[in-house]
Amino acid sequence: MKDFMFIFRGGSSAANLSPKEMQDNMQQWFAWIDQFKSKNIYVGGEPLLPQGKTVSGSSAVVTDGPFAESKELVGGYIVVKADSLEAATELAKGCPDLQLNGSVEVREVMKFDGM
Repeated sequence: MKDFMFIFRGGSSAANLSPKEMQDNMQQWFAWIDQFKSKNIYVGGEPLLPQGKTVSGSSAVVTDGPFAESKELVGGYIVVKADSLEAATELAKGCPDLQLNGSVEVREVMKFDGM
């Protein structure tokens, strides 16, 4: 099996949720990840805080950010094991934030020999 990273963006409707709806959404996240854990295909992951810095260019210029539109803001990631990109993509279709107009980018993690 290979490792695949799910990068979560958007879910901008989450800001409009009531406290109960937010709690329900979190429970959906826990249940979704628990499915991966029960199959031994969950590697790890974390949500990300919205604040950060961006370092860019050969001069390593530091700016506040990211300041992407909320639909583009990366909210977190997880890494799961799957046999193929297609299989990982099928797993990503269960992401709770898809119901909130979020998106999941699915990327295979490149392995280097000796690392």
